[in-house]
Amino acid sequence: MIGIALRFTSGRFHATPWGRHVNEGAPEWPPSPWRILRALVATWKRKLNDQIDQQAMQELLQKLASPPVFALPPATTGHSRHYMPWFKKGPDDRTLVFDTFVAVSKQAEVVAIWPDVDLTDLQREVLSTLMKNIGFLGRSESWCDGQVLDDAAATGLIKRRSEDNASDVHWSQPLDDHSQDSPALAVTTISNQEIVRVLCADAQTAFEDEHVTRTETITTGRGRNKQTETARLPLYDPNWHLCMETAYLHQRRWSDPPGSRWVQYTRPMDCFRVRPRAATIRSAAAPRRSLIVVARYVLDGPALPLITETLAIAESARFTLMGLFKHLKLEEHYGRGKIPRPLPPGAPRFRSEVFSGKDAEGNYLRGHQHAWYVPTDEDGDGRIDHLTIYAEMGFGSEDPLEIQALDRFRRLKRQEGESLNLLLIGLGTTDNVIGPMFVRSKQWVSATPFLVTRHPKKNGRKRDPQHLLGPANQAAFVEHNLREELARFLTRRHAVVGPDNSDGIRIEGLVDEQGAFRVDPSHWFGRQATGSAVRPIQFKRFRRKPGDDGGKRPAGAFRIEFAEPIRGPLCLGQSAHFGLGLFLPADSTVLKTG
Repeated sequence: MIGIALRFTSGRFHATPWGRHVNEGAPEWPPSPWRILRALVATWKRKLNDQIDQQAMQELLQKLASPPVFALPPATTGHSRHYMPWFKKGPDDRTLVFDTFVAVSKQAEVVAIWPDVDLTDLQREVLSTLMKNIGFLGRSESWCDGQVLDDAAATGLIKRRSEDNASDVHWSQPLDDHSQDSPALAVTTISNQEIVRVLCADAQTAFEDEHVTRTETITTGRGRNKQTETARLPLYDPNWHLCMETAYLHQRRWSDPPGSRWVQYTRPMDCFRVRPRAATIRSAAAPRRSLIVVARYVLDGPALPLITETLAIAESARFTLMGLFKHLKLEEHYGRGKIPRPLPPGAPRFRSEVFSGKDAEGNYLRGHQHAWYVPTDEDGDGRIDHLTIYAEMGFGSEDPLEIQALDRFRRLKRQEGESLNLLLIGLGTTDNVIGPMFVRSKQWVSATPFLVTRHPKKNGRKRDPQHLLGPANQAAFVEHNLREELARFLTRRHAVVGPDNSDGIRIEGLVDEQGAFRVDPSHWFGRQATGSAVRPIQFKRFRRKPGDDGGKRPAGAFRIEFAEPIRGPLCLGQSAHFGLGLFLPADSTVLKTG
């Protein structure tokens, strides 16, 4: 007994049965043994021609020419549509082509078993080498990995079929080859089976060359000495019927490939029916699936926005995601394509807490667990090229449509300037989504200005010291407020509790020759930058909500050095959920090791 297992790494098997048109939408299932043998020949000639001789290859394929039994995983069908060049009516002519495929799990295996075939050690080694090097089966987009099953695995699979008839395996087998000889493979009932024609190799004629030769007439001499000879020249190497190209078969008007034969196979009628996965009870000790807390996007457009537009880009991202989520909830409530416009009075108002930062009653959430919208310039040219959305409470924890909204977030409209295209490049946790915000570093520098969270207190029991009051001491007050926010950050994120937990932190203002704060891209990651240094006053600091006074608040830019490396993200101050007050690592090495 010999068995092989094929796993389609893209989750798709693209193949059209012989004699059917691609636009019929009829996928080949199970994969035809004729196709499998041709794939082995192609792998041999393209990759292993110097390692395997033709005699050994032919002896192996002759044994595998008998129809195998298939163990098929649960599957369904899908299709895509393409307008392909046709040239029938001109150079711009197009025709609609359906590409139907069988969709399977990327971890599922299609197993072919030859119960009555025994291979020598050399033949098993040759087959194993071929299966390790096979790249695809069917059309070239059907990427696959293959392996040879040991006898125990193949026998166990056959035994399992005869004992429990497991629902996670669909059996497909020839009616005339194994039904009588192998009781374990006999078709016990045909009530839930359908019969399909499957193209197999004919071991007697598949390796002959009767129809794969080119006849050439050679004439020598003149007059009485004239001689004519007919030579038969091979078309392929090896010159087997099995190697005939499809185009040559169509040119010669062959209805079926020479060297092949049709075999009737049984197949479950519901082999393409999608079965819902049964719910399982999770034990207390079972590990839970990690929450999705990060979504990373790359921005693309005719002109990327300047870093001074950070707040505006972040607010647009928030409004867009809230709108996408609301639309998905309305579709769920009314039905797709049935949302009334305008919405009737009393229509439900759907709001995502993680996107909006508010509960169902409109109250602000506390604890900073909701979404942070952080646009970043990660190549130092002074323009925003990435957008990171981060939420400690997780996306999809309350409603899975939040994940769908993140996936549909592909275009960002702006109040000023052209819309931007977005490409989702990361969705997961801070451990598996790569980004400069989520590394560990001792030194952090301002990527956007830090806005104070309060104004100086001149009176009362909690009034600020005199050296922090007045316009002349504004820079000192901004640094003082930054230290207060660092103390809250360490308490909230790193459980460093105490009124003096920020005393060991060194803070240095980033100023120019005139003593004014500057946000300088050259300070990020310790590398050269092409972007110019920008003053905090050049950043847009007013939000689009009534009464916002962000533009009136003192702001600054700083370098922070901790005693020990800390893990980002580090966003502090007013409008920190919208990209202001962002600090990035000052050392480029943390991006490689963090």
